[in-house]
Amino acid sequence: MYEHPILTAIWNEGFTPLGWFAPAAGEEIAAGLFSVQFVILIGNAGPQMFSRFHREQGSAPGGLDGWCRTVIGALAERLGAQAVYPFDTPPPPFLTWAKRTGAIHQSPLGLGIHADYGLWHAYRAALMFPVAFDLPISRSRSPCDTCADRPCLSACPAEAFTGSFYDVERCVDHIASVDGRDCMAEGCLARRACPIGRAFQYQPTQSRFHMEAFRRSRLAARVKTG
Repeated sequence: MYEHPILTAIWNEGFTPLGWFAPAAGEEIAAGLFSVQFVILIGNAGPQMFSRFHREQGSAPGGLDGWCRTVIGALAERLGAQAVYPFDTPPPPFLTWAKRTGAIHQSPLGLGIHADYGLWHAYRAALMFPVAFDLPISRSRSPCDTCADRPCLSACPAEAFTGSFYDVERCVDHIASVDGRDCMAEGCLARRACPIGRAFQYQPTQSRFHMEAFRRSRLAARVKTG
């Protein structure tokens, strides 16, 4: 882990710095912001952030997204930054930004994989700074490049992953059924099959929280479009 006062402040709030990059000269990263000189993506890796949210979730409206706006907004203000969120409208290009950090790669599941955290991380905000920091950009290689067995692709009981396509509806049908209880209780079996970052695997309470939110949102989308 790199040592830097900004990174330490992020860690102390229960969030994980997941990567950073400096925009090109003259590049506009987020419309309406000052001239952004440095971007740090933050989120959760492992249980720390969720444990804090679980303790404090009654202190802010809007569930996890609302809590993140409150807590990360206060952190950004203290650090002299502005926060941009993946749930903003329209959604900012977090996946593009993630690739620019050099720390994230695409896995066979289509999810971003981190060399240390594996599939057990998620973005909650990007901190936009008007000054640059002396932090080296990651040059990690994808751990999937040397994974011959790719157990993630064969672990899904619904066969929702092909390596080039994710059948979301097949996945939702499975987790909404009795056969999907294991995925709902412990988290996605395909994700759990990946050998990278297992020390950061979500605890059952966190896994159930995210799986329930995913199932509700997808089933609600079906009703809306049906």
